[in-house]
Amino acid sequence: MAEVSLYDYASLSAEGRAALLKRSEADLSGVIEKVKPIIEAVRTEGDVALARFARDFDKSSVSEDQIQVTSAEFDAAFKRVDAKVVEAIQFGIENIRSFHEEQKPETMWMKEIRPGAFAGDRFTPIQSVALYVPRGKGSFPSVTMMTSVPAVVAGVPNISIVTPPAPDGSVDAATLVAARIAGVETVYKVGGAQAVAAVAFGTKTIKPALKIVGPGSPWVVAAKRLLSGVLDTGLPAGPSEAVIFADDTVHGGLAALDLLIEAEHGPDSSAYLVTHSRRVVDEALAALPDHWARMTEQRVAFSTAVLTGKTGGIILTSSVEESYAFINSYAPEHLEILSTEPYDHLGRITEASEILLGQHTPCSIGNFGLGPNAVLPTSRWARTYGPLSVTDFVKRSSIGYVTAAGFPLLAGHAHTLALYEGFSSHALAVSPLRQQFIK
Repeated sequence: MAEVSLYDYASLSAEGRAALLKRSEADLSGVIEKVKPIIEAVRTEGDVALARFARDFDKSSVSEDQIQVTSAEFDAAFKRVDAKVVEAIQFGIENIRSFHEEQKPETMWMKEIRPGAFAGDRFTPIQSVALYVPRGKGSFPSVTMMTSVPAVVAGVPNISIVTPPAPDGSVDAATLVAARIAGVETVYKVGGAQAVAAVAFGTKTIKPALKIVGPGSPWVVAAKRLLSGVLDTGLPAGPSEAVIFADDTVHGGLAALDLLIEAEHGPDSSAYLVTHSRRVVDEALAALPDHWARMTEQRVAFSTAVLTGKTGGIILTSSVEESYAFINSYAPEHLEILSTEPYDHLGRITEASEILLGQHTPCSIGNFGLGPNAVLPTSRWARTYGPLSVTDFVKRSSIGYVTAAGFPLLAGHAHTLALYEGFSSHALAVSPLRQQFIK
C-alpha cells in the first residue's frame, strides 16, 4: 500500500502550498467537452436520450415509460428497507425539519424608513425545484433528507428528485423512503449530466425546474456550469472534502478515524488532517492501518486513493496559527475542530461551510441528521456560499409603500438626483405634474 501523503507545511514553496488547495473538479475542461453532446441530446431527444444514457452510463434497463417512479415502487420501498433504517431516517428528518423551520423567514416585514415611507421584504417560495441525489459510489438517502426537508419547509409547490437508476431499473429503496417521509413524491430515474439537462429543458416525462440543488460528480458539476444560463444551479456542491483540525489535546487515532469519513466517498474526494502536533501525526499514521482493517474493501480503496494522492493526506504545520491560515485558505466543505476546548479555536477560523466542534461531533453525525444541512459548497466556495438552507428555496421581493404625507420629502431628493443623472422621466414622475393624475 502506498504511503499516506505527509506534508511539512512550513517547508513547502508557494507553489507547493497552492497545490494543496486544488480539488479534483478544479479543471473540468475535459469533462465539459464530453458533457456538451449529452446536454444537446437530452434537449433534442428528451426521454429517448435519457433511456439511452441509462443503458450506456448506468447499465440500467430503464425504458422511456419507466423514468418516473410509481406509487407502487414507493410502497414497495418501505417493505424492502429495514425498520432500523426507516427509524434512523425518521429521526434525522425530525432534526433536520426542526432546524430548518427556525431558518424560515417571516413572510413579510416592513419598516417605516421616514414618516409615511415604508420599505421591507417579502419572501415567497420558488415554484419548482429539482433535487439531485447521487448514487454512483453508494446510496444516499441522507442527501434526500438534506435537500427535501428545507424545500418542503420553504413551501416549494413543485419538488422533484433526480437520481441515477440501478442496473435493474430501480431507485435506492431508502432514498424513496426518505423522500416520502420528507414529503416528496416525484422521483425520476435519471442521473449525471443528463439529469441536469432534463430538468433544465424538460422532457415528455420530466417537468422542467427553475432550480437544481444537490451534490454530484464532476459530470454533474460540468453540466451545471454549462446550463447556468438556463436554470439556477444553486450552490456549487461537488465531490466531498473535509479538513480535520486537531490540536495537541487529542489523540491522533481519533483524528485518523474522522479523516476517513469524507475520504471514503470516492477517489475524487479531498481530505486533510491539519495539525501542529507531531505526536498527533505519528498517532494518526499508526492508527490508519487498523481503521482500514475494519472497513469494507471498496471504501478502503477510495480513502486510500485520496490519502495517498494529491488531494488528501496529513499536513504538519509549524504552529496553530499556521493551521488556521491553511484552513482559511482552503475553505473546506466540512471542518472538524478536534480539541478538548474547540471554542478556543473557533473564532480564528472564518472560511469553512460546516464547522463541527469537539471530540463527539464527527462528520458522520453532521451528515446523517444533527439538523444543520450537510449539502455544502465545495472547491473553496465556502468563502462566499453557506450551507443549503430554507433560503435557497425562497426568493425575496422588496416591498415599498409611500403615503401622500411621506411623498414630498422623498420626491424632492429623488427629483434632485434624477436631474443630476440626466433622467428627465425620472424627474417628471416626482414633479408637481404627478399630482394632476392622483385621485
